[in-house]
Amino acid sequence: MNKQRRNKISDLRDQLDKMLDEITELADEEQESFDNMPEGLQQSERGEASEQAAEALQDAVSSITDAIERLDEAGE
Repeated sequence: MNKQRRNKISDLRDQLDKMLDEITELADEEQESFDNMPEGLQQSERGEASEQAAEALQDAVSSITDAIERLDEAGE
């Protein structure tokens, strides 16, 4: 791989790192919001939506982490 493509991979990785930080923060906030709900509210439609959102954000974190690892492999 040439230097130009390695630099592009590095730039993409930096962008993903920034997105990962932001999504991780959102996931943590959503999970904290759900955890701080009274039990009755957790079991409501609103609570279930909050829990699903937190899980989806955690899935996104995992996917971005995987993408970063793949970019690291490609850039070696």
